[in-house]
Amino acid sequence: MSPKSIFITGCNRGIGLELVKQYLGQKNPPNHVFATYRTMSDELKKLADDNSALKLIKMDISNYSSYPDIVKQVEAVVGKDGINLLINNAGFMPKNKDLATTTPEDMKEAYEINCIAPFFFTKAMLPLLESAAKGSSDSGMSVERAAVVQMSSSVGSIAENSWGTLHAYRCSKTGLNQAMKTMSIDLKDTGILIMSIHPGWVQTDMGGANAALTTAESCAMMIDTLSKLSSKDYASFLNYDGKKIDW
Repeated sequence: MSPKSIFITGCNRGIGLELVKQYLGQKNPPNHVFATYRTMSDELKKLADDNSALKLIKMDISNYSSYPDIVKQVEAVVGKDGINLLINNAGFMPKNKDLATTTPEDMKEAYEINCIAPFFFTKAMLPLLESAAKGSSDSGMSVERAAVVQMSSSVGSIAENSWGTLHAYRCSKTGLNQAMKTMSIDLKDTGILIMSIHPGWVQTDMGGANAALTTAESCAMMIDTLSKLSSKDYASFLNYDGKKIDW
């Protein structure tokens, strides 16, 4: 069973676009899927033309002043039912990856898009998530009730860092995990599940053509993992297949 309403950032291509496709293609699809884009892709536009459940929202994730208006747009559609699942998928990897070329600007931009923006957008969406949690007949934790999923990466794991490089990207994803964990302490009595997930090494513009997984494979396994989340997974850091990743 799908959540009734889902909000996904960064959907013009790659993982975000594939998540939208697969959620809309489920046997019992969500009533509402909100998908953000910075630049509209033909594929995303066609999906919206063919699916009345899909609502497209133009969004620059680092434009914090736009958040209240976006929340109002969503609230106008879902009302008191709120948002069941927020997936903060939008991300950025600087082209400069090694020690010699990484710049302060790389570090700042990676942190802003990969850590700061997901934190503050989650904060902005909390009233809609809280509405969903309070209105649910289910007292447990699940993506069907209310959940925040931070799209992290295994390279954000300090324990698993054995080959270096990707300095700005690694640090920003480690920061995202810490932000998720800290926010989980504040949200523990709200009924909102929050966690981080690693999508795998995926064949996207970021992951490259030689990556191990297609977007379809990664997203199918992530959606399956998310559908099984419960209170035992609160504040966890999981692989796309549900296995725990060391911090």
